[in-house]
Amino acid sequence: MKLAPLKGIVHSDPEIMGGTPVFVGTRVPLQNLIDYLEGGESIDDFLDAFPTVKRKQVIAVIEAGRRTILAAV
Repeated sequence: MKLAPLKGIVHSDPEIMGGTPVFVGTRVPLQNLIDYLEGGESIDDFLDAFPTVKRKQVIAVIEAGRRTILAAV
């Protein structure tokens, strides 16, 4: 899995959650954010549920997704 655009934001380490991509400095999987947003929850709801994740990390993930999508069209 390529995570270079998210260096310092999200990382994958076999010693942390079996290599599941997590927000740096936490054990919160990136998939949790995706699940919250797909479920209609807000970023604030996610941050309230996972206070170890910083707003700037969430925004960086969304921005990386935006750049990836725009580069593909």
